[in-house]
Amino acid sequence: MLAIIDYGVGNLFSLSRSLEYLEVECKITRSLDELKSADRIILPGVGAFGDARKKLEELSLVEPIQELAASGKPFLGICLGMQLLFDKSEEFGEHLGLGLIPGRIVSMREAFDQANIDLKVPQIGWNKLDVQNAESPLVKSLGENDFVYYVHSYYATDCEEHLVADSEYGLSIPGIVQNKNVYGTQFHPEKSGDVGLNILKAFTEVPV
Repeated sequence: MLAIIDYGVGNLFSLSRSLEYLEVECKITRSLDELKSADRIILPGVGAFGDARKKLEELSLVEPIQELAASGKPFLGICLGMQLLFDKSEEFGEHLGLGLIPGRIVSMREAFDQANIDLKVPQIGWNKLDVQNAESPLVKSLGENDFVYYVHSYYATDCEEHLVADSEYGLSIPGIVQNKNVYGTQFHPEKSGDVGLNILKAFTEVPV
């Protein structure tokens, strides 16, 4: 069974519908017992990093999530859920992440201003995904011209060692990252058509 963590931040309905379409048994839950019994776990998320971290703390989920990831169970963070996997974020102040993938989350607007890049922030829309590490199981079905759907104003940096795929949007935006059994997608696979469904399917097939 796949567990989707419900902590009050995330697009749970479309994600669960996508998994049901793939005929994957899934459950939306915040129960520690159900999370421990699940074969794999997804941490979704939309909104601000600090607010999401606070909700995880209020539900006493920070340490259990870290322990579940350390156990070797396949773990996937989506959008803000991916950003929470990192060490820290600079969104509206500095906030600690879950420390599951080395790196930090920084402002696209500030990076664009420093580099004189004239692009809209947030990035909203489709962008091509370029594979940098073909060994990752999440990209086994990706082609050379596959697009995915992004909605974000902050992005991951200092994570080159764990970069699986990126997209060009003024600069290199990490789209998929991986640290052993912990995966993250900055884009929304559940909103990315067949390409996103294939990525979700690949995650459900990662050996437990």
